[in-house]
Amino acid sequence: MRPGLYPDDSITRRVNRENILLLGGGRALLMQLAHPKVAAGVDEHSDFRSHPVRRLRRTIRMTMAIVFGDRDTATAAARAVNQTHSRVRGTGYRALDPDLLRWVHATLVDSALVTYETFVKPLSEREREDFFQESKLLGELLGIPRAHFPETLREFQAYLAAMISDGTVRVEARAQDLGRLVVRPKLRLLPGPAMIPFEVVTAGLLPPALREQYGLSWGTAQQRIYRLMVIALPRMVAVTPPVLRVWPLPGHNVELEPSLGLST
Repeated sequence: MRPGLYPDDSITRRVNRENILLLGGGRALLMQLAHPKVAAGVDEHSDFRSHPVRRLRRTIRMTMAIVFGDRDTATAAARAVNQTHSRVRGTGYRALDPDLLRWVHATLVDSALVTYETFVKPLSEREREDFFQESKLLGELLGIPRAHFPETLREFQAYLAAMISDGTVRVEARAQDLGRLVVRPKLRLLPGPAMIPFEVVTAGLLPPALREQYGLSWGTAQQRIYRLMVIALPRMVAVTPPVLRVWPLPGHNVELEPSLGLST
């Protein structure tokens, strides 16, 4: 087994191998799109409107390649993403802008922590801090200078809150349009109502200010469904066999396709 960038017993691998983290994908995407410049890049340089699920799938595969692949696989995946981002630019934005990269990275880190603690189990302060510190390695591979990261998890959380409260991150008309495709994607084999539980989970996990800006329903019925899922899913996860619960199985190094992109 060839070594990767993260040891198998790292908190990064322990959190990211949980398949239930897929439920946080909608949250991460909506938070990314709430940055007007990120939304512009996604809309103008990808097939998001026709295939919204592809972006989430590519992001997951890229993350898995870096977190669980050997060093060659991890660095190749990051290099492919950076090459793709080098071609993404438009009026007032470029994908390699460290500030935009930092926001996208932050949404992935925060969504992983929130989803894990909601549907798997709580983490200690030390574990949360370690997860954040370890995430800087992934961020640096994707072009974020070390000086751009908040020093501590507390400062990271303050950064997230400030980005939303000061209006840098705000849901504009383009994000509204793209956001509808996130919570209700047109899937050939699934009718629209089948996505309602995912929409409820996404709304429940989102920061309240962004949930309101996106206009996601959050009445008594939605809150009741969400509370039931928060109670039931961790119990289901706890008794699910590892072969179904985690990916990849502990101790199993994987080779993943490195030619991925966050914005294509």
